[in-house]
Amino acid sequence: MDNTILKIFKKYVSENKIPNELYKKYNVKKGLRNEDGTGVLIGLTRISDVVGYVRDEKGNKKDIPGELYYRGIPLQTLYEKVSSSGDTGYEEICFLLLFGYLPNEDELKLFKKELRCQYKLPEGYLATNILKAPSINIMNKIQGALLLLYSYDANPDNCSIENILQQGLSIIAKLPAIMVYSYAAKKHLINNQSLIIHPIRHDLCIAESILYLLRGENNYTKEEVNILDLLMIVQADHGAGNNSTFASLVVSSTDTDIYSSFTAAVGSLKGPKHGGANITCKHMMDEVIKEVGLDATDDEILNIVKRILNKDFFDKKGLVYGLGHAVYTISDPRCVLLKKQAIDVAKMTKKDDFFEFYKRFEDIACNHIKEVKGINICANVDFYSGFIFDMLKIPEDLYSPIFVASRAVGWLAHNIEEKINSGRIIRPAGQYVGGIKE
Repeated sequence: MDNTILKIFKKYVSENKIPNELYKKYNVKKGLRNEDGTGVLIGLTRISDVVGYVRDEKGNKKDIPGELYYRGIPLQTLYEKVSSSGDTGYEEICFLLLFGYLPNEDELKLFKKELRCQYKLPEGYLATNILKAPSINIMNKIQGALLLLYSYDANPDNCSIENILQQGLSIIAKLPAIMVYSYAAKKHLINNQSLIIHPIRHDLCIAESILYLLRGENNYTKEEVNILDLLMIVQADHGAGNNSTFASLVVSSTDTDIYSSFTAAVGSLKGPKHGGANITCKHMMDEVIKEVGLDATDDEILNIVKRILNKDFFDKKGLVYGLGHAVYTISDPRCVLLKKQAIDVAKMTKKDDFFEFYKRFEDIACNHIKEVKGINICANVDFYSGFIFDMLKIPEDLYSPIFVASRAVGWLAHNIEEKINSGRIIRPAGQYVGGIKE
């Protein structure tokens, strides 16, 4: 960019900062947050509930251990139900989120059949739209791939809830192939590695389909499938107010096609303050371990935490990634479950020492931040998810795409619910404070 243009822009930036006091004057909620950090209510939902605090009789916020409910059922209960069954359960959770109750055996069988018959990509789609046009970031490729699916849909702009359900299930079914094939194209055409494409199989659940498409037959274990399935269950939904779901709702409220709506959600989820945080957290922890070693003392870990907060280590932004959440304060129920999962995976992969370091870092960092800022803070879902992906030898390029494959059902459920109950365009207001020029 021309230096003159940059100078003009810098002048614009310096002269157009809006004073903080104006936000209070006009009662504008920055980031749709109340002054106590809680979220501004943007709708009603029966799909899921994110609980991290309660209000006392005076209306004051009181922190409590976090809970996440899918259709009124605690995530912990669903997680234990699936993990004790010895089978995968993500599709069952999809049914629950979409239709409001856990399916019986026949209903689940029918639902799985509906999903699996839609795994296949349109004729010529792989060669034309994926293999010939790789992207350095798979999330951006997924966005483009979703928009291209619009062209293969015989009725793409039909916004009836029945058609949206059908389109959404088709997207959910195709996401494993889209993301894994996009990764294969990147490896081959950008990283100059061998191109290996495994054909789609219609007899596998979604979690196993991801591992099969990535590694081929007999190159993964049943335990790995079950772990990935449970991780997808934990990430399936997180209320109507999370950034990617809200982005999807804003776009779909205009009555545009679902491909555009989901594309917006993927763009949101890519960000390091949202779904991309698992990658950033993993990078941070890699640098921390490299700096102090797995056998670091508590004082050495505390010192590196202070350096991060003082913008003297890692990305110099003063953020300890994987800690803190907009709603959860004392604990993030997703993190609690993944932490238990991480123990088992660490034993399975002989990385117990890495898990112990993560655990110590979490405890020391949370305690220090609470002491300094006077607020309850906990590790969030991203703190252990990247670590688990790494232990499972899932490529880093697929961390966030797997989050997309997990969360797409939540986007679909909330889109349908909003159309059933509201049907209005989401159109908030902004207060003009720029003055009038004669």
